[in-house]
Amino acid sequence: MQDAVNTIAVTGTDSRSTRRAADHLRAILRNMFPFLVVGLLWEIVARLGVFPPRLFPTLEEVAASFVRLTVSGILPHHAIETVIRLLSGFALAAIAGTVIGILMGRSRRAEDIMLPLVSICAPIPGLAYAPLFLLWFGLGNVSAVLLVGFVSAFPVIFNSWTGVKAVKEIWLRSAVALGADDRRLFTHVILPGALPYILTGLRLGLAQAWRILVAVEMLAAVPWGLGWLIFGAREFLNTDVMLAGIAVIALIGIALEKLVFQKIEDYTVVRWGMVTAS
Repeated sequence: MQDAVNTIAVTGTDSRSTRRAADHLRAILRNMFPFLVVGLLWEIVARLGVFPPRLFPTLEEVAASFVRLTVSGILPHHAIETVIRLLSGFALAAIAGTVIGILMGRSRRAEDIMLPLVSICAPIPGLAYAPLFLLWFGLGNVSAVLLVGFVSAFPVIFNSWTGVKAVKEIWLRSAVALGADDRRLFTHVILPGALPYILTGLRLGLAQAWRILVAVEMLAAVPWGLGWLIFGAREFLNTDVMLAGIAVIALIGIALEKLVFQKIEDYTVVRWGMVTAS
């Protein structure tokens, strides 16, 4: 009898493991399907010769350039330089943007002072600020990092401000009625309630940081960087090298999303039940 119970338990465990593995495989296939479709269409266009091969290389040529540049160390060097600038500028934006946004959400006076200025500056394209930053801070890393931080701070400010304003009044009144002081009210109610909005703002800010950084690396006379690599490859019509650089940007973006933002989200708002896991 006991052996039969053990057999049923083992069978049930194996069945659950099999279902989990099947679900995981289906999720991977769902995520990969759009890339497979785009890759197939790309390969068809490249093979049909709709564009000159120099301008529209096959995926095999792009992969060969990717491997060649990676093995030689050129692509990793460019990627490391870009990531250092990206994280430095984005760290400034994340800290300053979150603080300013929360301050605007908590203080009517700060909102009245900061909101008009932020609303005016935010819609201006980041590249419009580039000549000013290059004149003020010179060519090189300093101007690139500061420009990235300045431009990518606006989505963080807006979403942090919106998140604080969106915290339900009943939560605040309940916490006050239970004896929460200002510090506990902020750390246990306001900040957790605004965190989904703040994370969204950080994601948008990171996307903005990528766009302005790649563009400014083409202008700021930096010696290394993915933007510099792509712009230099354009001069010689090395489309395969350009696409290899773009692929690295995409891979870094996916890595930051999965290893940073998704982990933070899982350990905070998903665990608290404020959003569902993706």
